[in-house]
Amino acid sequence: MEFTKMHGLGNDFVVVYGEKELPHNAAELAIKWCNRFFGIGADGLVYILPSDEADFQMRIINSDGTEAEQCGNAIRCVAKYVYDHGHIDRESITIQTIGAGVQPVLLTVEDGKVSKVRVDMGAPILDGLQIPTMIDASPVVNQAIEAGGSGFRFTAVSMGNPHCVIYVDDAVNFDLASWGPKLEVHPLFPKKINVEFATVKDREHIDMRVWERGAGPTLACGTGACATLVSSVLNDVSDRAAWVSLKGGDLFIEWSEEDNHVYMTGPAEVVFTGTTNEN
Repeated sequence: MEFTKMHGLGNDFVVVYGEKELPHNAAELAIKWCNRFFGIGADGLVYILPSDEADFQMRIINSDGTEAEQCGNAIRCVAKYVYDHGHIDRESITIQTIGAGVQPVLLTVEDGKVSKVRVDMGAPILDGLQIPTMIDASPVVNQAIEAGGSGFRFTAVSMGNPHCVIYVDDAVNFDLASWGPKLEVHPLFPKKINVEFATVKDREHIDMRVWERGAGPTLACGTGACATLVSSVLNDVSDRAAWVSLKGGDLFIEWSEEDNHVYMTGPAEVVFTGTTNEN
């Protein structure tokens, strides 16, 4: 099996192209290949598959074997892969995900290679039961939650996958390992949740750190950056366009008033290519 190791701001993936459908043992392969000591090492395993509705379909399996509905960093990697490998020659393409449907993607190409990707992430889902949470409200803003004997306040957003955004004094140095696991599996979130801890620097700059559902702490989360921007607008602490700074780098996020869609712009990089006999 040939693969390409890629990353979006340090959120890394084993990318596989050429399968006609998701393999029946994809969960097992993800656990093996994503292991950083006994495998290739990654946050997730990404399959680029054919689609009847878009140019390509993306399926992503987390490092624990669960499937993610959507992933903003992975979709940028997929876009770069298919263009750089000559599978498409247009700079405007579409990629289908199970969480957000068909997503338009605009490529910036320099010297024949993709240098930047702008993704239409669709309209945020703000209804509490659809996100899903156990809270019957829309939107779910500044709600109280208790975990591990401590209280927080969160705003919930789905970008095709569920997020809860919590504002803290210092997101950069926040203790993810203590609070991320507890909040991920909180009873308020029936399908678990991605947890973002954010600090607003000013109305155009937000620091964020993330605990990803099924993957733990990662260097970046594209959907999480989108959810953080939406949350910050709902809480009136940021403008509708802002830079979100993650541990692996920065993403530019816009929530358009015209179409209600969220747009994410950022890079994707190739780390290496290889083959594995495990399949």
